[in-house]
Amino acid sequence: MAPVWLDVVDETVRVCAAHGRTDLVRRLQQKRAQLLDSKLRVLVTGEPKQGKSQLVNALINAAVCPAGDGPTTSVPTVVHHAEVPTATLVHTAAGEPAGPAAVPDRTPVPVGELASRINASQAGRPDGAVLHAEVGVPRGLLASGLVLVDGPGFDGDGSGFNGDAPGFNGGAPNFDGDAPSFGGGEPASRVSPVASPARADVVVLVSDATRELSVAEVDLLLRMAREHPHIVVALTKIDLVPHWRLVADRNRQHLASAGVSAPLVPVSATLRLQAAQANDQAINAESGFPELIARLIRSHRAKRDVLAPATVGLLVSTVIQQLATPLRAGLSAAGASEPLARLHEAQRALDQLRRCSTSWQNTLGDEMANLLSDVEYDLRDRTRQILREVDEAFDAADPLRAWGPFQSWLETACTDAAEANFAWLVQRCDWIVNRVAGHLAGYGEDGVPEWSVETPGALSERLAAIEQPNVERFTPLQMAFAGLRGSYIGVLMFGLATTLAGMPLINPISLGAGALFAGKSIRDESKSLLKRRQATAKSAAQRHVDDFFLRLNKECKDTARWVQHLLRDHYTALTEQIHDGIVHSARTAKQAADADAVERDQRHRDIQAQMRRLAVLYERAQQLAAARAAPTVGGPAPAVDGPAPTVAGPAPVAADGPGHRA
Repeated sequence: MAPVWLDVVDETVRVCAAHGRTDLVRRLQQKRAQLLDSKLRVLVTGEPKQGKSQLVNALINAAVCPAGDGPTTSVPTVVHHAEVPTATLVHTAAGEPAGPAAVPDRTPVPVGELASRINASQAGRPDGAVLHAEVGVPRGLLASGLVLVDGPGFDGDGSGFNGDAPGFNGGAPNFDGDAPSFGGGEPASRVSPVASPARADVVVLVSDATRELSVAEVDLLLRMAREHPHIVVALTKIDLVPHWRLVADRNRQHLASAGVSAPLVPVSATLRLQAAQANDQAINAESGFPELIARLIRSHRAKRDVLAPATVGLLVSTVIQQLATPLRAGLSAAGASEPLARLHEAQRALDQLRRCSTSWQNTLGDEMANLLSDVEYDLRDRTRQILREVDEAFDAADPLRAWGPFQSWLETACTDAAEANFAWLVQRCDWIVNRVAGHLAGYGEDGVPEWSVETPGALSERLAAIEQPNVERFTPLQMAFAGLRGSYIGVLMFGLATTLAGMPLINPISLGAGALFAGKSIRDESKSLLKRRQATAKSAAQRHVDDFFLRLNKECKDTARWVQHLLRDHYTALTEQIHDGIVHSARTAKQAADADAVERDQRHRDIQAQMRRLAVLYERAQQLAAARAAPTVGGPAPAVDGPAPTVAGPAPVAADGPGHRA
């Protein structure tokens, strides 16, 4: 009977095909074949100069991967089991660009020349671009079905891989399995897909003990954990760092904080190789490799029962998320169709037009009321200024002699005041017109009506001329009567006073006093008549200015109300025109929305049915993903291999030593 995870994969493939996602179908089929394979592909990756190649060499006790202080790994190296040592270069044909449809060439090379041939090809020789190298060695660890992949170091910014499955953010997945550019300098199109995490069953991230895990490494672990249930962090070079245990504890804290459930295994490739040379089990145990090998063996033995279900659970969960994203968008689109959106937009436009209509009406009424008040106040202030100047003029001038020039001045002053006041009225009306038109500017209509109010010409001719008042003149007869009254009083007063001294009533003294009193009476009467003439002139000017104010104020108010009525009628008609257009649009949108309702309802039911199918499949995937930890396999940890040969000379790689029979 086929395992449950295989049924889940096949069902997911059918669902992806039904949704037209051929990229997901290809990725799932690739992962299906990979999980059915009895071999366990272990990808050893990390940043450059962390000891990846040396870790692979120490795992199998054979110097198959170039390691040291020289150039870092430039192409992936696949290490598998072979009865005799072999090496093969897999590269593109000369002059043929690399790509998914390209058939790579396989060139057997001597084991000792592998590193030099890779460097020569990468230097641009006509052999073609090397995709990866394959090395076969007779080792018991590899004979069990383990395949090690020494991948190039990824970039420090964490962009070394894009072949892993995407997260649950709804982004477009990249399941082509091709690896992008690496820290070794190879472009994405020239690096073999064998180094992609999507092609691996187990990933070993290598980070040395000289520092803590970087942000890029933690980010890479988070991205790989979305597809790989079994990830191991190998802390290398513990023999060079005395405080490696503190670094290991800090790294475990970083992993726990990031939510990465990956075990951290401290190892030393140097101690492992020394233990192999001396066949020393104690040094081998101190190197930490027995624990790492035991984990790999447990993952291999549990591949079908634990690793495969957990991997399928993670991968299918991600795929379901990718399929559900456009369906959720479809549900949103089904709930808010374009005709319905147009109907809602028309309703909002009607509400906005109502608010706009109220706004411009309030603006017109308020501004016109303010205008009438301001114009009347301005005219009143100008006439008061004229009256103050009239009072100042007639406090010193005699209307009998100054009335002619005063009349000309008063007409000029009234004319200037009327013109200034009317010009200000026109400016304010123009400002109000533009202010009201601004409320309807968003509707694309020409909101400014045609109107014309100008300062009237020959305004002085339209004003009534001031009439000269009747003023009392000081005639000679009045002067004689005033002198007689004054002289009589003077003669009588001083004549009576002099009779006490024995003088007659009429004497030189009384006659002189009578003459003085007569002159004073004439002067007093003249001043009194001047005051009455000045008061009469002021009163006449006051009446004339008041008449001028009433007539001009009435004309200004009539002009302002005419502008107000013009604006009201124009914008009322414009508002009704816009309202009719919006109502017609709303009626059309309502008909389209009603016609679209049945189609949207059917589409909504179809999407819900697909979502329910995806939900069932997602639940099955979550149940598979719950089995993430491989069971512990009993038995002692494997020992080290025999003496470590190198790949520098022509001697073949030796078989396992007596201490390792995994």
